Formats: sequence, C-alpha cells, structure tokens
Amino acid sequence: FGVDAVFSYKYNQLHGICEKDGLAICPGFTTTHVIPFVDGEPIYKGCCRTNIGGYHITDYLKQLLSLKYPHHMARFTWEKVEDLKMEHCYIAPDYALEAQLFQKGGKEAEDKTRCWQLPWVPLPTEEPPSEEEIARKAAIRERQGQRLREMAEAKRSSRINELENQLHGLEFLLQQLGQVQEEDIPSFLSETGYASKQEIELTLTKVTQSLRKAKGEPKPEQAEHEEKADSCTSDKYPLINVPDNMLTPDQLKEKKRQIFLKTTTEGRQRAKQKRVEEELERERKTQEDEERRLENPQLYLEQMHTKYKELYEKIELRKRLKTNGAHTNGSNSGGVGRGERLNAAQRERMRLLTTAAFDRGKGEDTFGAKDEDWQLYKLMGKDNDDDDDGADEDEAELARVSSRLQEIDPTFVPKLEPTASQPTITEVPHVRPLTKEDFQIVLGVERFRCPEILFHPNLVGIDQVGLDEMTGVSIRRLPSKDKALENRLTSSVFMTGGCSLFPGINERLEAGIRMLRPCGSPIKVARALDPVLDAWRGASLYAANSRFHQQTFSRADYYERGEDWLRRYQVRYTL
Repeated sequence: FGVDAVFSYKYNQLHGICEKDGLAICPGFTTTHVIPFVDGEPIYKGCCRTNIGGYHITDYLKQLLSLKYPHHMARFTWEKVEDLKMEHCYIAPDYALEAQLFQKGGKEAEDKTRCWQLPWVPLPTEEPPSEEEIARKAAIRERQGQRLREMAEAKRSSRINELENQLHGLEFLLQQLGQVQEEDIPSFLSETGYASKQEIELTLTKVTQSLRKAKGEPKPEQAEHEEKADSCTSDKYPLINVPDNMLTPDQLKEKKRQIFLKTTTEGRQRAKQKRVEEELERERKTQEDEERRLENPQLYLEQMHTKYKELYEKIELRKRLKTNGAHTNGSNSGGVGRGERLNAAQRERMRLLTTAAFDRGKGEDTFGAKDEDWQLYKLMGKDNDDDDDGADEDEAELARVSSRLQEIDPTFVPKLEPTASQPTITEVPHVRPLTKEDFQIVLGVERFRCPEILFHPNLVGIDQVGLDEMTGVSIRRLPSKDKALENRLTSSVFMTGGCSLFPGINERLEAGIRMLRPCGSPIKVARALDPVLDAWRGASLYAANSRFHQQTFSRADYYERGEDWLRRYQVRYTL
C-alpha cells in the first residue's frame, strides 16, 4: 500500500516536471488530496482532502443528461457517460461568464456545443403519386366501372325478362279464372298454388311495380292499378264503408280491426313507394354526375371539392348553434341554445298530450282510427326544430359527395363526422414522425458545468472547499510559517490524477491560487507526464529499488509494535 500522489510526484521529479519543494494535487475517483512536499518528502500534517472526484462528475453528468433526454435514458450507461466526460468536458476560465455566453447564444456558443448522434434509421417516405400514376388508376377505375355497368345491365335485362314472363303468366291466369264457373274456382286455384283471386291480383300488382322499377318507367298504368288495388281493398276490408248503424257489435269490432290493418298497410306501402322514389332519384343524380364528370373531369372535381367544403361548414355551423345557441363568438344576441329549444319542445309535447287526452277522454277510445291521429304522434316525436329535416338532408348529401370524391380522387381524405349512431370520438393529437434531430444528444453547458464541482462542490450539495482553496488550507497547516517556503511550494504546483486531464484546469487553478496569495507571489502549475499511469510507474521504480526491503514493514512488525508505531512510521520515498 502507498500514496499514489506521492509515487507520481517522485516519478515526475526524476523527469524535471516538479521541484523538491511543491504541492501535489491529486483529484482522484472519489476524493481529492493536496500533499505538500519539502525537500522531496511528503508532509502529511499539511495534507488536505475533499470528498469530490471523478465519480461525482460522471454521476452529475449522467443526471443532467437523463433529465434533459428522458426518452434516451437507456443510452446513458456509466461507461458511455464516462467517455463523454473525458472527451467533451472542460474547465471554464470563468464559470459565470461562460454560462452567460451560452445563455445569450450566438456563434461562439454554437462552436462550443457538441452533438452525439444516436443510431437512427429514417422512416420510408411515401412520395405522392405522379400525374401518370393518377391517370393510370383513373383509367383502371373507368374500365372497372364500365365492366360493372355492363354486368348490371345484363342482370337488369335478365330480371326484366323474368318479370315480364311472370306478368304475362299472371294475366293469362286471371283470364282463365274469369272463364271458370264459380263452383270450379277452388279446384282450379288448387292447381295454380294460389288461395284466392285477390292473392293473384295482389301478386300481379307487385310484379307490375317491380317491372316498372326495373325499367325505370314513370308508372303509365298507375290509375288502372289503383283501381285494382281499391277493388282488392274493398274485397279485403268489406266492412270499412258500411255505416255503423247497420252493423252488429261483433261487426263493429271487426270494422275497427280492418280500419287499423288498412291504415298500417297503406302506411307501409307509402314508405315503400317513398324508398323506391328516393332510390330512383339517387340513380338519376349519379347518372347526371357521371355525365358531367366525363365532359370535364377537372372542373367536376373542383366543383365536388367546393360542394363538400360548403356542406361540411354548414353542418358544423348548425351543430355549434345547437350546442351554444347564439354565443358561438362570445356575443349575446338573445338567441337560445339547444337546451332551451329542448325545453320548448317538451312543453309543446305536453300541450299535445293534454289536448289529446281532453278531446279523446270522453266516451269510447277510438284514438288511432284516423290518419290525423298518427300525425299527432309525429308532432310529439319531433324535437320541434325546423332545421332537423334540413340537417338530415345535408348530412345525407355530404355522405354522398364524400363517397363520390373517394371514388374519383385518390388523394381525398374525408373528415371524421360523428353521427347520431356513432359516439363522438376524442380527437387524438397528431404525433409527428421522429427525425434525425430527435436522436441527437447535445452537450452545451453540461461540458463545463459538471467539472466545475471540483472548484465549487456545493453545486452537488457537498459543503467543502474547491481545489484552489485547498492549496491555501494545506499551506496554512504546515508547521513552519516560512514565506520563502510558501513561495517555493506555489512555484511548483503539480497536478496528477485522471481529472487533471480536463482542458483548462491548469489555467483555472493558477488563477484561483493567485487570488489567495499575496501580489507578486510566484505561481506555476504543471501537469504530470501521464496523470493516470505515473503513480503506477513511480511505485514500480520504488519497488525495484535495492533498499525497498529496508523502507517497508511486514505484518509481523505491525503485530509486534502496534498501531501507534505505525502512525509515527515515516517511509522514505527514494527512487
């Protein structure tokens, strides 16, 4: 065992780096020592120690980088941070001025900044399709559409032929049925699969409507079929047109049931007819849009984009008005919001219910027997909002325009719109793709802030003095107060240890000692030839000396003479 700073000092003394009288400063891994030398021998009574070293610098740098780049903490291993410290850190001549320089920024601060690029693979970029590619895809879609139209036309022709054959068969069957005598009708119908003449007429009506729908014709025989339907209705509901005073109680109940069934059937037929008309209208609009697109594709695309934008803004404005009333822009113009309109609608429904109960509450309950009774249900079911019908139409048109744009424009991306059946989806914040800069570790103020703890340990919570003040403490601890000796010590300040490799440490230490010493005192700071390995080289020369055994002691000496003798033992470091 030996003192590493002493071995390094003696080794460099042989090479003329330091004198016999001097101060050895050794900032090591966990501690920093200052040992004065007089006549080539260490004076341990003047030794000074601070619990700060290279370990604390590395740990401080690791903490700063982990706080600055929390997403790359796994990269900051101890070995890597140690390499960054030895490669990039330096001692600032003036810590405050250096910090102000980086705070202001500028060319000088940028030049002193270092960057560590982490491994990074750029994401593959998708280039937008060229005009030739867009034209090629449009041609493919056109060919596919033409093929689908041809298939649809062939299917439609086959369907028309099938319906025409079925229609001719039903008409021929009715003609034959008209020639059959009354008593032979059941046996004749049993062979055809129909139960009655009314069922054949109803089937004929349905086939006629299907054929008209397949051909897209505007109902040329509507009056005739209505007459047939009326006759069918009169046969099916015979008690509807009979006065009540001519019916028995049982027949009155049956009449009410027939009225209810007739109203329900007619309602379903009207709804079905409305759906057919809407489908025909959509087909007509689609055909017109296709013709306009083929005439001028570019103009048609611009018009569709403009229409989509107008409809989207219109629907958004209506939703904001429903939610916030007239306060959408912070103004208070007396409008009502959605909540107040709902209250008004509830009041209207209560009024209708009260009126219906008052009017129908006397006598027999016949509510639902008339068409106006069902209209009352519609009024009670509505929100009493005049814009609801328009809103539904606008949303349907927006969906149609969006679907059409997706077909003709591959770059179109529809905006997400919550509907009544689809809950509002919270918008996910857009996350930008990672770039090369996201994988760069920038070392700015950390380069000089971390090694600054050698001179100001209080930066990491250690309330002790720095390197420059340690020299003054060591000189004051010497037994003799000789000014000439003090000048000789400061004129040969020797730096060893791994932390003495930081650039600028000699100049900073010399400036700090100069502030402590009287004006004109000689000060010279020198660094070891190899601050890391000179202690080992000095120890190897000391062990190879012929008087090595005379200057050492064994375990038997320690057991024989005790600990007090060991404390008084003075090794002569002769190389």
